[in-house]
Amino acid sequence: MERHPLVDELLVMDSDSTDATREIAASAGARIAIHSQVLADYGSFVGKGEALWKSLYETSGDIVVWADSDVRNWHPRMVYGTVGPLIAEERIQYVKGYYRRPIVEDGVLKEGGGGRVTELVARPLINLFYPELSGLIQPLSGEYAGRRSFLETIPFFTSYAVEIGHLIDVAERCGLEGLGQVDLERRIHRNQGLESLSRMSFVILQAMMKRLEERHKAHLFAELGSTMKLPRSGGGKLGLEVIELADHERPPMIQIPEYLEKRRLADVAGPADVAGRADEIAPGVAAAPGISVSKA
Repeated sequence: MERHPLVDELLVMDSDSTDATREIAASAGARIAIHSQVLADYGSFVGKGEALWKSLYETSGDIVVWADSDVRNWHPRMVYGTVGPLIAEERIQYVKGYYRRPIVEDGVLKEGGGGRVTELVARPLINLFYPELSGLIQPLSGEYAGRRSFLETIPFFTSYAVEIGHLIDVAERCGLEGLGQVDLERRIHRNQGLESLSRMSFVILQAMMKRLEERHKAHLFAELGSTMKLPRSGGGKLGLEVIELADHERPPMIQIPEYLEKRRLADVAGPADVAGRADEIAPGVAAAPGISVSKA
């Protein structure tokens, strides 16, 4: 932000972390928002998608960039890479990053093998039901960007399904010509255990089935399950743990009155008056058009 006049606003969306995330980010110059405290009257769900949805309210740029904050080899290209196509091509509304995805096994970094949910769940289903999206190299990547004018018109799943929900909505509303992808080279991410991946897969399946039913205006299943049953053993007994994993869905941000009022005040203030009225619009938010980066 200091060396190159590209990013106008840097926001860290914090989900009530108990480590030093907020202090470290603030010391580096980022603004912090705790997502459970944003639009508090609408409640708060646990999940990445919820943080992303609320970051639309907290930011003001006409281009919004989202990036995972637990990537080990984070690089500025995670931002300028996804922004580039939006600046260069007016037709593009949404850009996904792709990359090589190594995996850590027994403490050793091995090329290939990462992105197991993508390869075992998302990619087969995309090819079956949404073949127009089969060219996406990393459909579930956590690095992407879009135009606010589009992002504010689509719903957000509140948890793991937010990425696949976005892709389906972009394709249906803008067509493939509105979607871009860019090479971010290599991404090293923490690897989750199989049970966590199973939960993620379950939620993604739910979202895809929901969109299929909406697209075809038909009920494909009598009842879409919202609980996952996981086998457990202990004390010489076998049992099932029942976990509620239904992914909620937030409405398009443009339907939220508080958001519309905030945007109206920003438009009335105009770029010249924004600095003086920033606290009136929203404390700490710069309302001038530009590029906002949110790390969740």
